[in-house]
Amino acid sequence: MNRNIETYDPDGELVRQAGAGDRGAATALVRKHLGRIKGVAQRMLGDPAEAEDVAQEVFLRAWREAPKWKPGQAKFETWMHRVALNLCYDRLRRRRETPDAEAGLMVADPAQGADEAWLARQRAARVSEAMRKLPERQRAAITLCHLQEMSNIDAAAALEVSVEALESLLSRGRRALKAALADVAGDLMGPLGEGEAV
Repeated sequence: MNRNIETYDPDGELVRQAGAGDRGAATALVRKHLGRIKGVAQRMLGDPAEAEDVAQEVFLRAWREAPKWKPGQAKFETWMHRVALNLCYDRLRRRRETPDAEAGLMVADPAQGADEAWLARQRAARVSEAMRKLPERQRAAITLCHLQEMSNIDAAAALEVSVEALESLLSRGRRALKAALADVAGDLMGPLGEGEAV
């Protein structure tokens, strides 16, 4: 494979400009990546407030790193995902050490009918619980590949594993989700096949 294609970073110029103090470039990076970084953190942590905190920390680190960034080593987006995952892993470890007494409490959306709200909460809770029960690395692999739509190569780089190891994580994670959601899979999203989205 051509080395230039492998190391091309679509954010390279924005990172260079942001590192030189260009606020417009920094804003463009946030607009481009904030939703995806928050999405990864939300899927990993299951808490929107914590996801916001993680995203803020990722971008603070990005601004500190931008002036020192060396193009060609990795994509900047891949690096940001790696930072987000590490921050999520840290928070998950702290949670295991200090259980949250309010975990699992849900509030109904008053805009929905009572039946619809109840069904939506039940479905969301089942999927969230199935994702939470996955080992962290399987959850991260599924989040990056299926929900963030990263390529296997980029997701493997973010997880710091080989593509083969990533594919193994995906396969095991899909099987576990399929088993956990077997009774509601058709209702939620159709059968979970090896190549289908979660």
